[in-house]
Amino acid sequence: MLKQQSHIVAPIPDELRTRALYTVCELKERGKADKEAIEKLFNLIVELTEQGLDFFFLEPLRRLNASSMMMGMAKMGIGSMLKGSKMVVHKVLKKLDDRSLAAILDFIEEIIHEPETP
Repeated sequence: MLKQQSHIVAPIPDELRTRALYTVCELKERGKADKEAIEKLFNLIVELTEQGLDFFFLEPLRRLNASSMMMGMAKMGIGSMLKGSKMVVHKVLKKLDDRSLAAILDFIEEIIHEPETP
């Protein structure tokens, strides 16, 4: 569905892509929105969010050779944003049922792609 729309992209390390897809597969096979699944999903979402925030907010500053003071201010703001996001995501995930878990896992699968070959 996303490929049929205009979209933005954020690179992630190959290791994170592999681990994310493994986690999605593992949780789909289990099919249960139990405490362990929710914790694994929470950690994955947080890590993907951290990568996205770094790319969209800090990478432009790095490319502009922003001062260490500017980078520090940006990191502090992003840290606050991430902290708030974690609280919201954790509250939402605690209420997941099996069907909702499957939908989120499908979404994560949909947004993660291998690098295109040149």
